Amino acid sequence: MRISKRITATGIAALAIAAGTLAIATPASAATYGGQCGSGYSVVNQKTISGKGTVFLTYNNSNGYNCVVTVRNSTGSAVPMMAAIAKSSDPAWYAMDEGSYTSYAGPVYRSAKGSCVTWGGAISGTYAGGENTNCG
Repeated sequence: MRISKRITATGIAALAIAAGTLAIATPASAATYGGQCGSGYSVVNQKTISGKGTVFLTYNNSNGYNCVVTVRNSTGSAVPMMAAIAKSSDPAWYAMDEGSYTSYAGPVYRSAKGSCVTWGGAISGTYAGGENTNCG
């Protein structure tokens, strides 16, 4: 009986694909970096914040600064957000922007040429980031 159910389910899926009626779930629009850190900054790392947005780590080659910005997948009512950065040698977050925002938190900056950075962001209590990354 299990074999026939599997074959039937497979056959229905094949027919739906052939008929062009199989619905495929599309993911919610993902957050994109929009230049919030300013000119000269390029994204060097990023982490998805579980269906809510993305935290971006950027770097400016000309001045040796890193920048972090946390961006929501879609704008809406203000929610608690955070963007933060520190060099590995810092005892705590060097720079942090925390509050209720409709689209993004940050930017926050840290001079980190030749150093590793710890960086992250949060949206509505969900955190993502990196620890001691992007060294050099």
